[in-house]
Amino acid sequence: MHFILDALRLHPELAIYLAVSIGFLIARIKIAGFTLGSVTGVLITALIIGQLDIPVSPGLKSVFFLLFLFAVGYGVGPEFVRGLRKDGISQALFAVIVCLFCLGTATAVAKLFHLDPGYGTGMFGGACTVSSVLGVGADTVNQLSLAPEIKQRWISEMSIAFAVTYIFGTAGVAWFLAALGPKILGVDLAAACRKLESELGGDEPDPSVHSTYHLIDVRAYRITAAEFREQTIREFESKFPKQRLFVERLRRGNKIIDCNPDTVVRAGDVLAIASRTETLIEDASLFGIEVSDPPLLDYPDETLDVMVTNRELIGVTLGAVPELATDQGSRGVFVRELSRGGHRLPFSSGVKISKGDVLRISGNRRDVERMADTVGYPLRPSYVSDMVLLGIGIFLGALFGLLGVSVDGIPINLSTSGGTLVAGLVFGWLRSVHPSFGNIPGAGLWVFNNLGLTMFVAVVGLEAGPLFMKGLENAGLMLLGAGASVTIVPMYLALLLGKYVFRMHPGVLLGACAGARATTAALASVQDVAQSRVPALGFSVCFAIGNTLLTVWGVLMVLLLR
Repeated sequence: MHFILDALRLHPELAIYLAVSIGFLIARIKIAGFTLGSVTGVLITALIIGQLDIPVSPGLKSVFFLLFLFAVGYGVGPEFVRGLRKDGISQALFAVIVCLFCLGTATAVAKLFHLDPGYGTGMFGGACTVSSVLGVGADTVNQLSLAPEIKQRWISEMSIAFAVTYIFGTAGVAWFLAALGPKILGVDLAAACRKLESELGGDEPDPSVHSTYHLIDVRAYRITAAEFREQTIREFESKFPKQRLFVERLRRGNKIIDCNPDTVVRAGDVLAIASRTETLIEDASLFGIEVSDPPLLDYPDETLDVMVTNRELIGVTLGAVPELATDQGSRGVFVRELSRGGHRLPFSSGVKISKGDVLRISGNRRDVERMADTVGYPLRPSYVSDMVLLGIGIFLGALFGLLGVSVDGIPINLSTSGGTLVAGLVFGWLRSVHPSFGNIPGAGLWVFNNLGLTMFVAVVGLEAGPLFMKGLENAGLMLLGAGASVTIVPMYLALLLGKYVFRMHPGVLLGACAGARATTAALASVQDVAQSRVPALGFSVCFAIGNTLLTVWGVLMVLLLR
């Protein structure tokens, strides 16, 4: 045991990795359906290990925190910019007002409970589940003209308050929006979402729609009906205009032929036909009989995610996608899924496509590749991150954040953290405009985001460890009450705002509330109650705006409570 304690004190990097590993292990434990989350798990573990008074280089946490902020900005950049445009301005404005509710409530509660900048800022970050507040708040404190011991005390208090309030901040907002939100709005959420899906075309036959219980299939049929002989493939397919049925290949004797629209069907030909399973079952008797022909059906099939960059697709409904391409550009291709900001949207014909959305398409490889060129930029699996972009982005963003002025001895600027966040937003948006530029795949972004944040939190926790128990004893219950107020009050006001002022659909409104609070767990809870993905329509833009503004509010909390 003495060996381990000495190793941790002499090599603090070991303490950091130990805190991260145990913290992620704690995050796997579910209590009443909720988990503490990796951030809280790592922070609590680091605070406990920090009782050993382990010295950690303060510059280390800045390295990881800047990595985290750039990853956050890069991930939400496209939706942040889209929220500033006409099609997202209403949701963006809603998110800004909700963020102001959060700031105003937190400031009022902190003053009511006489919390200093340390406890007040940490309480705000935990109650609003914005981990980045710890970093920007600490940066702001370090820029103030204060005695070093006061700065250290405030920064330690932030960690304590964050750890105490974060659990209810996560579970509380998910419970409030999912359980009480529909009652406050006075609606049957599941029924309201089903109705909207119906209005969007969710219950209508849609040639582009695919769902898990209507699988696309390819089967072989020998043509026996005389009316289908001596016709071109184009004429054959035109007999089924609503079903989207395609002939991919045919067998003539012992020869397999790759079809094109002008290929003529002869008596005795065996056709490889792709369509939805129910179509193949219901309509097969009209043209022939099904046969077993593995070689005919053995051709390359591909499923590909494609980022929408084609201006002709922007603002168009999902159901119109197959009819957009010229010269049968969408022939043989089936749209499987539509996602925005990493979240799947309702798959209904009336849902409008935005720039930067991702369409998942499938079919014969040659058809998928042709359709991908029409839609935009194919997102092929890649494990390589553009480290040049990452490094220069953080460097330029941090330099930009240092620019500013001094008012009464207080430097007014974005700081290195704020500048890095802005750089992430810019480069993330540029990636959506020019997809061949600055690729950071989803797995890489997850690592940068989670590793950067949890390593930062681990260092913060180790630094605050010696003061943790004393602070928890002095202010624990008070912080719990204050945090609960800051978690619930803004959400209640947001529901009233969305219902009576913005007049949002209940499902979209609850998703927008979860987004404005940057809480993915709340979105999942609301979607479970709604039995629908409709809430995701309000989440993405609000999440991008909320995640950015709530981070910036960490600076204002320190200055307002100073």
